[in-house]
Amino acid sequence: MSLKPKIALLSVFVSAGLLVAPAAQAAETTAATVDPRPSTAKLAFELHKLAVLSHGKIRVDRIGRSNEGRPVWAARVGHGKTRIQYVTQQHGDEPLGTPAALEFLREVGVGNSAWARKLLAKVTVDIVVRANPDGHERDWRYNYDPDATPEYGEKGKGYDINRYHDPAVAPKDNPATEAGLIQRRNAAFKPDIMVDYHMQGRYRDANGKEITASTLWPTNPGVKQSDVDFAKQIAVVVQRSIDGNGGYVSQYPGGDYQGIARNGYGLLGNGSVLIELSLIPEREQQQIQDARASMLAIARAAADGSVRTVDPADADAIPPRGPALPGTVEEAHEAA
Repeated sequence: MSLKPKIALLSVFVSAGLLVAPAAQAAETTAATVDPRPSTAKLAFELHKLAVLSHGKIRVDRIGRSNEGRPVWAARVGHGKTRIQYVTQQHGDEPLGTPAALEFLREVGVGNSAWARKLLAKVTVDIVVRANPDGHERDWRYNYDPDATPEYGEKGKGYDINRYHDPAVAPKDNPATEAGLIQRRNAAFKPDIMVDYHMQGRYRDANGKEITASTLWPTNPGVKQSDVDFAKQIAVVVQRSIDGNGGYVSQYPGGDYQGIARNGYGLLGNGSVLIELSLIPEREQQQIQDARASMLAIARAAADGSVRTVDPADADAIPPRGPALPGTVEEAHEAA
């Protein structure tokens, strides 16, 4: 059965009351095992199911198509003045931000709790959910472009999407198709906060404690200091939320190239932050929940204004990422 008939049938089930009540469904799904790598078809179905179960609070859009014609989806929830954008899975083999986004949407958009109503009156959250569906299908970092001869990427395979967010390059001129889609969505949405979810290898700190996630703010020298400070405030919220959920956050040793999303959108005035979830197979479900917790914490801190009360200097105290864990393959990518 194609997606459209499934969505139509789903709408009938909801109208007839044949699905679990939204509040019960949200609680049941949160407690259940989350699919860490939903297929492209399942992702589309889950997004549209959430839109139906939310009774319109979650709005799902196809913002374009990948080079192989797969839809790139975005979901939006809330109607508040403060605008937040999350992007997941620019690198196809870094999947866990995508199911975290589904869980976040389920938590804030399905049901009708007082706290969620209050939150969604203060913020609007827009999520590009799995920016790189072709890379996901191949379980590789790049998009798919066999004609590519990229500065960043691999000849004959594709572009590293997270090197093609230079504000000086217009979306229509962007050789990395999916990066151009993100650029357009960002320009139309005009977020105050932009958070990009990735994955890294396994690392420890100087004392040997394993790191479960890393974060970083813009480091390009052209980003205004006020925007760097705001991003640092967001990064501290990220650290506190993930550490409070049982994780351990370090600083990510990223570069200053303007085409990296956290730098490119920082140059545009977004409070722009990178989150890298560590690849820890035995902790995979918790990694998804840590990412969900960070999404929720950022939204709440933006909604009540508490993010602006954080001392940016606290970000500098986030411990640096140390060496790769013994027995693991050190991350082979360039710094994100």
